[in-house]
Amino acid sequence: MKYTYELSISPEKEEALYSILYKKLGLKESDCKSMEILKKSIDARKKPDIFYKYSFLLEFQNREIEKRVLKRGVKSATERVVYAWPLYDRNKFANYEEALTELKEENLKTEDLVNRPVIVGFGPAGIFAALYLARAGLCPIVLERGAEMSERIQAVKSFHNGGELNLNTNVQFGEGGAGTFSDGKLNTGVKDKSGRNRAVLETFHEFGAPEEIMYDGRAHIGTDVIRKVVVNIRKEIERLGGEIRFNTQFEKPDVKDGKLSGLWVKPSVNSADYAVNNTRNNASEITVSKQKFSDTGTEYLPCENMILAIGHSARDTYEMLHSMDFSMEAKSFAVGFRVIHNAEFINECQYGEGYKEKYPNLPAAYYKLAYTTSSGRNVYSFCMCPGGYVVNASSEKDRLAVNGMSNAARDGAYSNAAMVMNVGPDDFGSDDILAGMRYQRRLEETAFRLGEGAIPVQFYKDFEKAVNTGSDAINKYLNSAVYGAVKEADLTALFSDSMNQSFVEGMQHYNNSMKGYADSNPLLCGIESRTSAPVRILRNEMLQAFTVKGIYPCGEGAGYAGGITSAAIDGLKCAEMLLREYKEIG
Repeated sequence: MKYTYELSISPEKEEALYSILYKKLGLKESDCKSMEILKKSIDARKKPDIFYKYSFLLEFQNREIEKRVLKRGVKSATERVVYAWPLYDRNKFANYEEALTELKEENLKTEDLVNRPVIVGFGPAGIFAALYLARAGLCPIVLERGAEMSERIQAVKSFHNGGELNLNTNVQFGEGGAGTFSDGKLNTGVKDKSGRNRAVLETFHEFGAPEEIMYDGRAHIGTDVIRKVVVNIRKEIERLGGEIRFNTQFEKPDVKDGKLSGLWVKPSVNSADYAVNNTRNNASEITVSKQKFSDTGTEYLPCENMILAIGHSARDTYEMLHSMDFSMEAKSFAVGFRVIHNAEFINECQYGEGYKEKYPNLPAAYYKLAYTTSSGRNVYSFCMCPGGYVVNASSEKDRLAVNGMSNAARDGAYSNAAMVMNVGPDDFGSDDILAGMRYQRRLEETAFRLGEGAIPVQFYKDFEKAVNTGSDAINKYLNSAVYGAVKEADLTALFSDSMNQSFVEGMQHYNNSMKGYADSNPLLCGIESRTSAPVRILRNEMLQAFTVKGIYPCGEGAGYAGGITSAAIDGLKCAEMLLREYKEIG
C-alpha cells in the first residue's frame, strides 16, 4: 500500500531533504520500499521566511512500519491511474520500411494503407496525436506548413535580426508549434481522470526534459530544452512508421456526402526548395509518400480520418473552413501588452527585500494577477516568463504581435508577462463568427504601423499620461529583454479609451498588491493578441466535426486547449477516438 506525506523545509536545507524526511517519520532509508516526489512548490506567504513545500508518495517494507508512520501524519494514497498507451514494443521496428512490412503481414487495413490517418499541424496537439497513432501502428502522416527545427530557429533568428518575415516558418508555425518559442509552461487546470496529464509529463521526461517537471508545481521546460525534446519525439514517431512532411500546407478537405475522402495540400515554399527539404520523407514505398508537387502547386492526398491541430494562428484555415460552412462559433479571448520589469524587482516583490542573503538559490520569481475593473472588464496576467524575453511573434505581412519566452534556467535580467483584457463581440463590432479574428488583425496592423515594422514600446508612466518622453533608456532592453527591433510609440492608439482606462485601473490595483508594480515604470510592448483562438470549431461526442465525419478538430487552434499540456492532452483524446473509429472501419 502507498502513502502520502507533506513536508515544508527552508530552501537552504534542501540538500538535506531526505535526511529531514526520514527523521520526521522516525525511519531509516531501508524502511522505504519506494519513494517519489509528487509535488514541489514555493510558499512565500510569510516572507521574508520562504519555504519549499514537498509532497511525497511512499511505500514501506512492512505493515509494522506502516503502523508507526501513520501516527506521524502519513496518509493513505489514492490509486494512481496509469494512462493506457496502445500496446506496442518500442524496439519492434528499426525504421519505416520494417513498420510497413509488419502492417502488411498483419493485414491491418492493407487495402487502405494509402489512406493513412493525417494530422495537420505539428504543435503539442499534433505531436502527441502522432505519437499515439504511431505507437498504435497506424503510420500517420503529419503535415506541417513550417520548417523542421534547425531551419525554423535560423529563420526566426534572421527575422529578429532585421530579416524578412517568413510567413510559414516563424514563431507561430514550424516544428513544435508556438510553444517552441515560449516559456514551455506545463502546468494546466485540466481535470483529467484518465492519466493523460501525467502521461504528457512522462513523455516529455522520456524524451529529454528534466525529472523536475514531474512534480514542480510551476513546471516548465524552457524554449532551449523543449526544442530538443520535440525533435526527439519526432524521431520516435518516424522510427515507428510515421511521416512528417514539413513545408507542406493543408489547403482544404475533400468532402463527399458529409464524410472526409481526402484533402488538398500544397508546398509552403517553392517546389525546388520543397524537394530539397523533404528528401528524407520520400523514402516510403507507399505511393502517396512519393508524390511530388507540380509547378502549379496543389496535390491530392486520399484520407478518411484527419486530426486538425492547426494552432491558433492559422487564420487562412479558419477562413477556408468558414467558407465551407463548417460548424464554428466565435469565442472570447484577451488582448493587451507585454509588461517588462527588472527580474530582481519581481524577485523582491515575491520573496522580500534582501532575500538573496538568506536564500541565494531561489529560482526567478513567478506571479499571477487578476482583477475586475469598475467597468466589469477583467485585467489579468497571462503567460508570465520569469527571467525571460519578449519576442516579435508576427506571422502575417504588415501585422505585428508579440509573445514571451524564457530558457530553462530563467536567468535573464528581465521578467515579463502579458497583461491582458478580455474582449468579446462588443469590442469586435460584430457577432460574426470571424469577427474576433478580424479584430486581432486590425490591432496587429495598428501595432505594425505604430512601430513602423518594429515592436512598438512605451514606458507605463508615459502610457498613463498619453505622452512620450523620447527616452534613450529603451535601448538597454534590446537583446537583454526583447528579441526584435523596438520603437517608442503611443500605445494608447491601440485600444479604445475605455480599454485604456481599464488597463490603467488594473495596473494601479497591482501597484498595491505588488508594491511598485506600476510605479517602477515598466516597459510595455505591443501587442499581445494571440492569447487563444478567436473561434471554436464545433465537434460532437466522438470529437469529430459536426459538419464532416472523419475530421477531428483538436487543440488550441480548434478552441479546446490553452497551453502546451492541455493541447497535448487534447491530441491524445482525439487520437484515441480516431483509433477507435479506424478499428471499426478497418
